[in-house]
Amino acid sequence: MKYKTAYSLLALVFIGACSPSPESGTSAKTKPAPAATSAPLVQLPDFSTLVEKHGMAVVNISTTQKLSHPAFPGFRDMPEEDPFFDFFRRFLPPGPMPKEFRTQSLGSGFIISQDGYVLTNSHVVANADEVMVKLTDKREFKAKLVGADKRTDIALLKIDAKDLPHVQLASTADLKVGEWVIAIGSPFGFENSVTAGIVSAKGRSLPDETYVPFIQTDVAVNPGNSGGPLFNMRGEVVGVNSQIYSRTGGYMGLSFAVPIDVAMNVSQQLRSEGVVRRGKLGVQIQELTADLAASFGLKDAQGVLVSGVEAGGPASKAGIEAGDVILKFDNKTVNSANELPLLVAASKPGARLEVELWRKGATRKVTVTLGELSGDNVTQSARPAPASVNRLGLVLVELSSERKQVLGVGHGLLVQDAQGLAAKSGIRPGDIVMAVNTDRVSTVAEFNQAVEKNRGRGIALLLRRNGGTLYVPLKTE
Repeated sequence: MKYKTAYSLLALVFIGACSPSPESGTSAKTKPAPAATSAPLVQLPDFSTLVEKHGMAVVNISTTQKLSHPAFPGFRDMPEEDPFFDFFRRFLPPGPMPKEFRTQSLGSGFIISQDGYVLTNSHVVANADEVMVKLTDKREFKAKLVGADKRTDIALLKIDAKDLPHVQLASTADLKVGEWVIAIGSPFGFENSVTAGIVSAKGRSLPDETYVPFIQTDVAVNPGNSGGPLFNMRGEVVGVNSQIYSRTGGYMGLSFAVPIDVAMNVSQQLRSEGVVRRGKLGVQIQELTADLAASFGLKDAQGVLVSGVEAGGPASKAGIEAGDVILKFDNKTVNSANELPLLVAASKPGARLEVELWRKGATRKVTVTLGELSGDNVTQSARPAPASVNRLGLVLVELSSERKQVLGVGHGLLVQDAQGLAAKSGIRPGDIVMAVNTDRVSTVAEFNQAVEKNRGRGIALLLRRNGGTLYVPLKTE
């Protein structure tokens, strides 16, 4: 009854509202209700034309790595009479124990020139014995690694093909927060998948990634998207999809791309010089808070505080001291601690640049000659290689006088490639061979003579790596 009464009252109210007023009479015509004003339609962007036109330049990258060690450490060298040999063998498939294992991984990339240069992430091709590039027309090519830079996570590949579709590039400086972008790649192996979103932020600094001002987006990126392009709405590549922030291992709304300006600068250096060279200032810095700024007599917290200076480094030689506040570097304002490493790394080693400081209540300017930051470059065939690999598995390049000066060494040989015995011993491209046992070497001939001299005995190579030195022993026949 309660619900029926309510419905009856509602019907009476509705009828009363629709009936003509007494004054108008029963024959009076009711005025038609005014037409409703339609709200403007909001149209979402259509990416189909962009994908159809530029998606052909996106490639799928698959890598294969050979591993000589089994899943159980030490099992390979365990004698069959060992009581634990049979225990471990129960967990393995039937048949003879394999001597080599193969692992495969997938990633993405994109063609940047019609003659077959391909850009991707360094971690996609890291430690790969074979890299295959698959185009959208199903053609597959074995790729050659021109070079890779771990600091920016950028690698350059080359395939033997011509007249290939390639992407157009844009300047990251023109990219705006809030604009639409799309990613094309192979998440989980699903080739040429398209996802869309917007630019969430620019210039992001991530932990242990101080040399890349990342583009943050909310584009869905997952494992397999790495190395793929980030397009703007004009069909131009603005970034290389590289990382995601996740607590589960899957996409959570935060993805990061290397700006295309940074990626192309790296690729050009890898192609022309074989290595990526970055400037080094030689300071330890920290963020300048409002409290710290006030204690140093600054009106605002612009700049970075120098907390330490490397002894004998470029900053020390220029007179920079702990407690200084760096306001400008090369006439560019430094607003935060994230910006200075980017500015320094983007400068050429050996360049003489002006640094504006705040010290004891006053500004002053000093001129610094930058050193070179030790790199983590992996290079193959970027420059003409010596005649052949030596019997230790090394491809060595003699250092020019200019290169020695930049590296701060008086002698040594650059390891351009390491294979076989050398690779198994831990020697890697980019190392500098300083000596064979105690014999210093400056030429390939001196190296060969020193190896021959110690033939039949143990050989240890003195290497310079990342600014330090270490001996690596090799067992020769």
